[in-house]
Amino acid sequence: MGVCVQDVVELPVFNRARQLTKTYPNVVEWISVIETPVENFVRNREFVLSTGVGCGQDILALEDYVKDVIDSGASALAFATGRHIYKVPDRIIELAERHKVVLIELPWEIRFADILQDVLRMIGDEKRTEQQKAEQIRQELINCVLNGKGLHEITTILYEHSGLPVAISDHHKVIRANHSFNRSLIDVLNGNKEGEAVQVTPESFGEHPLLPYIEKYIIDSESCYQLTILSNHKKQGYLLFQPLSDEELSWLQLTVLEHALTACALYFVKENAIEMTEIRLKDNFLLELARFDQPLDHALLSKAQLLGYELDRPYICLVGQINVKEETTDVTPSTSLHSRNYYVQKEVNLAADVLKREVMTTFDGREVIVFVEADSPTYNEVVNQFLDYIERRLDKLLTRVSIKWGISCFKDGYFTFHQSYEEAKIALQIGDNQTGDSNRTFFDDTRMNRLLMALSQEKEVEGIVGETLQRLIEYDEKRQTDLIHTFIVYNKYNSNVSKAARELNLHRQSLLHRLRNIEQLTGLSLLDADDLFLLELSVRLWMLKKSTAVK
Repeated sequence: MGVCVQDVVELPVFNRARQLTKTYPNVVEWISVIETPVENFVRNREFVLSTGVGCGQDILALEDYVKDVIDSGASALAFATGRHIYKVPDRIIELAERHKVVLIELPWEIRFADILQDVLRMIGDEKRTEQQKAEQIRQELINCVLNGKGLHEITTILYEHSGLPVAISDHHKVIRANHSFNRSLIDVLNGNKEGEAVQVTPESFGEHPLLPYIEKYIIDSESCYQLTILSNHKKQGYLLFQPLSDEELSWLQLTVLEHALTACALYFVKENAIEMTEIRLKDNFLLELARFDQPLDHALLSKAQLLGYELDRPYICLVGQINVKEETTDVTPSTSLHSRNYYVQKEVNLAADVLKREVMTTFDGREVIVFVEADSPTYNEVVNQFLDYIERRLDKLLTRVSIKWGISCFKDGYFTFHQSYEEAKIALQIGDNQTGDSNRTFFDDTRMNRLLMALSQEKEVEGIVGETLQRLIEYDEKRQTDLIHTFIVYNKYNSNVSKAARELNLHRQSLLHRLRNIEQLTGLSLLDADDLFLLELSVRLWMLKKSTAVK
């Protein structure tokens, strides 16, 4: 913020002054009276008044004084001649010319107080004008966001008022708007193009509160600058700009950049709020679609279409239980609920794109509900491909997370969302109760388990199971044995003692001893088909009830 030297010397108070050097486009931000020694009393872009006292008869001392003023960054130097200095020497004029400092000769009669008053009034007027302009630009940028306009309009306003090539990216460094900014520099910064981006401390742009937050990068001898867009201490994106040089940035340009940061932060907050509202609407819609048996009338289909869903397609439902492996020593940073769901959602959408299938996804705590388009009775192949793709990528992104899936049946027709969800939930529950390495359970493959679940609800059946296994359960608890597991393995190998012994890591005689104990405790013969069936059914129902009770 300041005024041009030329405008200063055109003030009436300088009418009798004589300019000894050419006119340079220097900016004046302050004016002061300084005599020798200069030391650190002169600051950058200052208009210096002096009588030359103590130097008038010593040309070398005068030259040292002028050098000190020039080295301090002054824009202009005016000597009052007639008492201590009668004429500014040519070597002093040449020195000022070399360093492009405006040198002025003042008659002794002109009072410094009059010059100070007029110049300070001019600087003050200019400061108020720039502040008013900055406020108008701030209001224009804020209104741009409030009126529903976007980042492209922000960059246009910014470019028009600052003249700086600018670009805006989100926090993933994806460019959202660009106005005359060098795209190849952006690609190098984002690692999408070969080249080295060296971060350095920017030179002084002057005095402005924004300066500590500016990051400077040098890329192939070109410079560009970056400001981080923050909202509630959360990184929202980046504002990139490219002045011709460090000295190019004025107070007004820096203030416009500061206001643009505020506008960008407001835009991203607004965008995030809209996005979160849309996500909540979609989540609520899909959860209601899954949980309640709703008629798919015109109103529901229209609402779905507004949210981007097409319900007039055949879907199957997948319900996944997200489990975090707490015992692992891996410390993947992105396993918070929000981050975890974000990655799962992203991979579900990518898998759907690869397979060219419509997909609808929502979350309910640790549960992910996915409706996938399936247009063939061989839907299990589609599901396996879909889940293979998701799990292959999630294994690398979320090493602490595993997902168990329940999958509904394919329906020969449409509009079975609630029924499909219920089937997938049952399949997930049954799969969760079973041991084994498989993390996928198809509803079609659960007929036996569903039969057992239905039987387990009958009081009479519960009594028979208790009578059959009571002594066996008490024996295992008292002796710390596992005769029930022994029977399961024995039955798994169709009563083959040798194979069951190898599986249990037992001697053959030890296994036979255990089997005799089972017969004695239950009163059933393992050689009788009916007794064997009763024991197997009782064990299955008991284990099903036990696992359900634990959960």
